[in-house]
Amino acid sequence: MPITSRPGRWLRYLAAPALTLGVIVALPGAAPSPAAAAPALTPVSVSFGHGGTLAEGNLLGFNDFHGSIDPPTGSGAAVNGVPAGGSEYLTTAVKRLRAEAKAEGRLSTTVGAGDMVGATPLVSAAFHDEPTIEMLNVMGMEITSVGNHEFDEGTDELKRLQYGGCHPVDGCQDGDPFYGADFTYLAANVVTKRLNLPLLLPFNIRIVDGVPVGFVGMTLEGTPSIVNPAGIQDVDFKDEIQTANRYAALLRLLGVKSMVLLLHEGGSQSGSPQPVDGCNNFAGPVVDIVKGLRPEYGIVVSGHTHRFYSCALPNSAGANVVVTSAGTNGQLVTDIDYALDKKTGKFASITARNVIAENGVRNPDGTYQTNPDGTFVRNAALVDPAAKRLADKYRTAVSPIANEVVGAISADIVRDVRPNQESPLGDVIADAQLAWTQDDGAQIAFMNPGGIRASLSYANSPGGEAPGQVTYGEAFTVQPFNNLVVTQTFTGAQIKDVLEQQFVGFGGQTTQRVLQVSAGFTYTYDTTLPAGSRVSAIALNGTPIDPAATYRVTTNDFLANGGDGFTNLNVRTDRTTAPGFDVDALVAYLGENAPVAPGPADRITRVG
Repeated sequence: MPITSRPGRWLRYLAAPALTLGVIVALPGAAPSPAAAAPALTPVSVSFGHGGTLAEGNLLGFNDFHGSIDPPTGSGAAVNGVPAGGSEYLTTAVKRLRAEAKAEGRLSTTVGAGDMVGATPLVSAAFHDEPTIEMLNVMGMEITSVGNHEFDEGTDELKRLQYGGCHPVDGCQDGDPFYGADFTYLAANVVTKRLNLPLLLPFNIRIVDGVPVGFVGMTLEGTPSIVNPAGIQDVDFKDEIQTANRYAALLRLLGVKSMVLLLHEGGSQSGSPQPVDGCNNFAGPVVDIVKGLRPEYGIVVSGHTHRFYSCALPNSAGANVVVTSAGTNGQLVTDIDYALDKKTGKFASITARNVIAENGVRNPDGTYQTNPDGTFVRNAALVDPAAKRLADKYRTAVSPIANEVVGAISADIVRDVRPNQESPLGDVIADAQLAWTQDDGAQIAFMNPGGIRASLSYANSPGGEAPGQVTYGEAFTVQPFNNLVVTQTFTGAQIKDVLEQQFVGFGGQTTQRVLQVSAGFTYTYDTTLPAGSRVSAIALNGTPIDPAATYRVTTNDFLANGGDGFTNLNVRTDRTTAPGFDVDALVAYLGENAPVAPGPADRITRVG
């Protein structure tokens, strides 16, 4: 791989491993602390008291950016009615908040909680997410944890994004050297199998008016079940609580008593309303993780769930920790102000709010201007010039491919699931993959819902095409992973096991994930029944599935390799691989069946 990194940049990545190597190996793994009783959840503002002068700091955090160079469209274009997102507008918001913090005498640090890259639109993905890394450099990102999507193209590619260098296959496609990230990726709980040491730096230390603040970053322990196993064969993913506490102990030895956890795991509010600064009926894996954290952690910037919230959650000592998330796609920035007691080095107070990165033009009555097709008018006054120059460079480079019309739809086809956990777009994608592989004898197709990254909007016209027409760029945004399409032979009994493994408690499954299914395949499920007996009435074209008969089943290779916990799909019996990628199957289907109607979302029946 050609090395195009700036001279000397690599030295800063060696300091922490050199300092901590002996100590890390010697430290015992910290066991999770006993959980304390949770107090009532409130909007976040925490005070710890202090006995001396204060050092003032600020964090600007966001998560799950997913290469959103352009503003989101369709149903995801607005946050609680406010049009938001897109790199040019997010950059404006970040720079404005950074300037405000500086005016208040606060040292501001811009941080992330993973999934900056991966599952990205074509404008970034076509260049192996180099545009996103360069855009984050423009924004002034300083530290981020890895997320599961940072591993979509494997560990070697993640290291290339960090350190720089041309892609080993495609080279430097835009004609310019790629210098890598000016910011630091942290991966405390991702360790190499060969040496049992972190793949990337585990932590970073910043000095805020003389007081050290530690930043530890990690992804969720369950990352192996939701990324393609082929790219992570050389690493293990460790427990979040034990890893966080292990590094807290190390940082404490180094004199750091105030710490921030950048964690790619989270939770969500429920019910209505769900304000951007709310913590209503909050639940999720991050709650138990925070309960096990050492008291040095005062702030947790979280992600993964794509939800916004601002919470005060109890740690192992029962004290409140500020826990935040800025949703997804660069639509929000979390503005966190904190004070440190200069005498003790500990947090004295923390406050946080989520700021919407608006991109619309507001009317006098508080509504937002729309175009004749119903899309929001973009506000040119909120565009950051430097971000626009970079975005336009890549938009121009990719436009001949992205704006090619490949098919048409008759109405919005959404990925939102109905109560039976089936979606109209899930139906269409499963049908597309079945059609793509019927010459190989395929009879059934399954699609993982997490692989459907956006809806298809009838009104969206990124290249100026007519309403209803679909471009390659739009199709790629729906399925951006370039998964292969594979077909395998299963018995009817094995198909039932696959369907049972959609639900927690069967075959090691830890998260409910209902697969989308192709036309003609139907079944019923009841989640109130015991694991292993929840699925019934499985049929193909009205004929009950015979447990002893064999059937040809198509999936993407992520599922076929056991992704999302579907180990029962990894049987490798008569496996064949279709030409092209999963997006090619969708593109062909949209063209050959234009205009494609929304799927009926009635193939799966839920009775409990």
